[in-house]
Amino acid sequence: MAERKHRNVWQYGDFQTPLELASEVCTVLSRLGIDAPAVLEPTCGKGAFLKAAATRFTGCRTLFGVEINATYVEEARLRSGAEVAQGDFFTTDWQRVLDRDGGPWLILGNPPWVTNAELGLLNSTNLPTKSNFQGHQGLDAITGKANFDISEWMLLQQLSWLTERSGWIAMLVKTSVARKVLRQAWKRNDPVGRASILKIDAMRHFGAAVDACLFVLPVNVGAASQDCDVYPALDAPSPTATIGFHDGVLVADVSAYMRLHGLIGQNAKYVWRSGVKHDCSNVMELSLSADGEFVNGDGEGVALEQTYLFPMLKSSDVARGHALADRFMIVTQRQVGEETSVIEHQAPKTWRYLVSHGAQLDRRGSVIYKKKARFSIFGVGEYTFAPWKVAISGFYKELRFLKVGPVRGKPSVFDDTIYFLPCQSEDEADFVLSLVRSEPFEQLMRAMVFPDEKRPITAELLKRISLERVAKQLGFAEEYDRYTGNPTPRQLKLAVG
Repeated sequence: MAERKHRNVWQYGDFQTPLELASEVCTVLSRLGIDAPAVLEPTCGKGAFLKAAATRFTGCRTLFGVEINATYVEEARLRSGAEVAQGDFFTTDWQRVLDRDGGPWLILGNPPWVTNAELGLLNSTNLPTKSNFQGHQGLDAITGKANFDISEWMLLQQLSWLTERSGWIAMLVKTSVARKVLRQAWKRNDPVGRASILKIDAMRHFGAAVDACLFVLPVNVGAASQDCDVYPALDAPSPTATIGFHDGVLVADVSAYMRLHGLIGQNAKYVWRSGVKHDCSNVMELSLSADGEFVNGDGEGVALEQTYLFPMLKSSDVARGHALADRFMIVTQRQVGEETSVIEHQAPKTWRYLVSHGAQLDRRGSVIYKKKARFSIFGVGEYTFAPWKVAISGFYKELRFLKVGPVRGKPSVFDDTIYFLPCQSEDEADFVLSLVRSEPFEQLMRAMVFPDEKRPITAELLKRISLERVAKQLGFAEEYDRYTGNPTPRQLKLAVG
């Protein structure tokens, strides 16, 4: 019975909001100037929010809830005095519901904190119809970025309801979900006002170890805005930060971003790359035993040629400042799409090893491997084999850049959670390191990074900062020109003269 209960809690997001928290949320909404004449809770559970709203918004003329769990519907009615209908969020005719009142509507509640991938593992039918609603393109849409929180989809639906009406969305969600919804709304220029994110203690209220908040979004109410105030707690008197949407990107600190905005620009020479993607670490990554034997992730001893073996660093190595690789990766290609059958003749032991583990490699689920040469990898090019690199882990909050050099004459490679700039000499790597460790670069990165994201640092963010502009601000323009091959002012003068 406990297992069945846990499954239902997970599948339906059945984490009931304590009445104390619901009441505190409604008090905050009142403090923000919201006095809702019509309130809707689309997933009302046992009715805590409906009761809190009925108590706080005494002028409310329409109080309506919808709940999928039939056993909760009557309890919610009795508890709140609201009209509560049994229904599924994904099939309810919400336009008909909202036509009950001219509004403005307050859409209030606590939607499920679960992703579509997690529900897929349960074979759950409590899912929206599949669509690329986030607008991902290319590999992003097929290699994992298409995974999303169900609450994100729900909030975007609610936003669409109110764009034709007016009101407020006020939901308890993961903080990352609130930002994703804001990014979508701001990117589309939806008619939203100045939003608020007020942090809550999710562990205390729900036993969930996530960064969560009360997210308040005005729609067609007041002046339009692409900024959001962030409060450290529900009872905080004033915000401690403002996030916003500038130059087509969500930024974590608007004031710092605008102060350093002049460093945003294209990088013609230095392009951030990601490490090698192979999706089969037990086979493709090897360590050395005490007696010097290669051992794979399954503990098997392996005898291979050196031809396709390269020293490798993982994300945790770079984050710890460990620049000397002590493990190895089999890199089967030098360019994406390259034929791999040549391995059989150039390194027969390596080929036999790959074939013997072919079943594991062939089971790699990502579409990117389909119709490609057997044992293909991704994230490889000339940059992979540059002798020196400046690298950073995408998984850690700290901006820890590391210089990485060759090991025994072979370039070090990285897993695909690391981003790096390829360099041709140690001097060049030292110069690039001085740029990315400089105060202007780091301050601008911090203005764009959200530490609670699963992968706080991305290649997209790193690419936004022009190293050429950073070098000029630091007084290193001539050095930059020397390493990139740009003509220096003196060379230009001689050429003209």
